[in-house]
Amino acid sequence: MNGLVIVETHPVQYHAPVWRAAAAAGVPLQVIYGSDFSVRGYHDREFSARFAWDRDLLGGYDHQFLCHQAAEYAQVQARGLDGALNALQPRALLALGYWHRLDRAAIAWARSASRSLWFRGEVSEVSRLGRPRARWLQRLRCWRLRRLYRCVEQALCIGTRARQHYLEMGMPAECMINSPYAVDATAFDDAEEGRQRWREQTRTTIGAEPQDVVVAFSGKFSRRKGLHLLPEALQRLSQKMGRRVHLLGIGQGELREQVQRECAQREGVSMHCTGFVNQGQLSPWYHAADLLALPSLEGETWGLVVNDALHHGLPVVVSEAVGCAPDLALPGRTGEIGEVGSPQALTLAMERCLQWAEQDAAATRANCRNLVSLFSIEAAAKGVVSAWQRSGGMLR
Repeated sequence: MNGLVIVETHPVQYHAPVWRAAAAAGVPLQVIYGSDFSVRGYHDREFSARFAWDRDLLGGYDHQFLCHQAAEYAQVQARGLDGALNALQPRALLALGYWHRLDRAAIAWARSASRSLWFRGEVSEVSRLGRPRARWLQRLRCWRLRRLYRCVEQALCIGTRARQHYLEMGMPAECMINSPYAVDATAFDDAEEGRQRWREQTRTTIGAEPQDVVVAFSGKFSRRKGLHLLPEALQRLSQKMGRRVHLLGIGQGELREQVQRECAQREGVSMHCTGFVNQGQLSPWYHAADLLALPSLEGETWGLVVNDALHHGLPVVVSEAVGCAPDLALPGRTGEIGEVGSPQALTLAMERCLQWAEQDAAATRANCRNLVSLFSIEAAAKGVVSAWQRSGGMLR
């Protein structure tokens, strides 16, 4: 083959469009997947639901599967990877992480076979602000990552904090290429025409009056996402603004019943849960909201629901632990950033956001869409193309 091989545990709805676009641009690539469970359908523990993504995750690029038996991420094995790589003999290998056994096996093969190793991972030094590492663990982690990154020839940076992370770990700036984290917006009805079509109808569905505030939370209803902070924060917001506030929960998970009970007990607050919603059906719900809140405590190395919201012209309020905060939550323009774990700080951030967003709603929506347009599938794929050309590879 002598092209680029990408090793990934399973087809991911945010990655597959990038591989497809890079292949269409002429990069000779093949993706080796550890499993096809995300295509077959699987049970997600944090979503507490079984589902399959509604987008084509396999068309437009070459790929192969090592196994069809794994039912979830944790079950994916690395068996057969060395054989597949030996058969392909790629010129370069792109790894997407270092935690999973398949990622580690891919990195080990590239090093032992003296192949060019690239890295495009979800990395952030602030992703654990809610639960800091012990000092000795942090030193050990830094030592291991510095060793790994010395072997990486090109790092495809998904955002500002990833770039800062690589620099702090000693990687030269000239090894880095921009390949921003993006969502495939072709599934959305996200333009102003879509807003006019869906906003009033969907707000009526959840019982929201025109003057009410609708705050959306999208994703897994888990503690690490900070969903449990919202009932108190929204009650404070209702009192400060003198308006009823609706929490629109787009998704599901283990905290659903707890948060519903808390909202029901708080004056001025109500909650509507949609259950799991696939990408093709998200737009009506985003158009109904006045802002998106993502108050994550930890483990939010990016927060792609922020991209979703901005595509719909919806400003965002995120915690400092959300990886995309410095890129996408620009205070006074597209969002606000609050302290991790504080309902009070969350209330203040939402109040600030609503105040400037409502002063010129059309300009706010335009700012959101203009900013997120820089974080596109095309821009992400351009990073892969640039890395391939920089390594001396020819396009097809």
